Amino acid sequence: MRFDPVAKLQNLLHGAAFSLAVAAVLVAFNPEQPYAPPLVFSLCIGLLIWAIVDLGRHAFPSARETGWPPGLTGLLLVAGGIAAGLVLGSTLADLVCRTWDLYGPGHLPTRGHALRSSALITLVAGVTGSYYFYSRSRGAWLERQMRESRRQADDARLKLLETQLEPHMLFNTLANLRALIAVDPPRAQQMLDHMIAYLRSTLDASRATTHPLQAEFDRLRDYLELMAVRMGARLSYRLQLPPELAQRAVPTLLLQPLVENAIRHGLEPQVAGGRLDVSARQDGDDLVLDVLDTGAGPGASSATGSGFGLAQVRERLATLYGPAGRLSLEAAQPQGTRVSIRLPLTAP
Repeated sequence: MRFDPVAKLQNLLHGAAFSLAVAAVLVAFNPEQPYAPPLVFSLCIGLLIWAIVDLGRHAFPSARETGWPPGLTGLLLVAGGIAAGLVLGSTLADLVCRTWDLYGPGHLPTRGHALRSSALITLVAGVTGSYYFYSRSRGAWLERQMRESRRQADDARLKLLETQLEPHMLFNTLANLRALIAVDPPRAQQMLDHMIAYLRSTLDASRATTHPLQAEFDRLRDYLELMAVRMGARLSYRLQLPPELAQRAVPTLLLQPLVENAIRHGLEPQVAGGRLDVSARQDGDDLVLDVLDTGAGPGASSATGSGFGLAQVRERLATLYGPAGRLSLEAAQPQGTRVSIRLPLTAP
């Protein structure tokens, strides 16, 4: 079992606090006695028991779930620690009290009496303290297991969302290609070439849940070239990626659904088409990704933030970043729609 100095220091402080509480209880039941002797006895006995049990358990094989020796070994370690702590701690505390004259007039006990008076209290306090540390170790292990299970569940959920998004985009592209073959075969051939390039980059990205922002913009360029073949002069676009943000890691297929939504619901319904701007910028500790179109606007189409693509992006952001990952949609001026993604620059 790994030795963690910080955890041991925390346990030491807990043991000292527990010893102080025992001393306070003893004085409460016998208020006429001086406070110093119960305090010294509680600290000496309690800290020695802590040292023997908590440090000594590293000398034995420990259970992964608790960090304590299992079975009879663990019980003997606790029993031995309580007995040794009682004898050694009482002897040390009695020596300190006699040396510094802490007993006070009329309260000087014999060594045997000091040991007997501490035995029952030490037994109860030692068992209680050992069980507290045992439960604390087991609780920490259970919490780690819950975090790992939650992480695995989040990973599985992200994979499911990605498998939903990819066929959705592919279906739309194939439907557009089928329509174009009948009316303009050369342009259909050009569209097919761009589609092959896009699918090749998609295959590379599918091997990881994140990739550099530059790769995300490269995939967008392939997709927009596909759309430009079909829409012709009705579609113009601009991609703006500052060099200092190019290697920032982002979830794969993050911007693609937003761009597809902007074209399908914003630009395509207009006879004249329109313009699409995709940009990235840093705002403090956040990365902000904007998709701005000059289309019909959120009030004139189904691009209200509840569509398939936007809903999936929201779910992915919530799963990966929690409240730190946000998607907002608003009307642009003088017309169109702006969709913004805000996420922390640090890795999720």
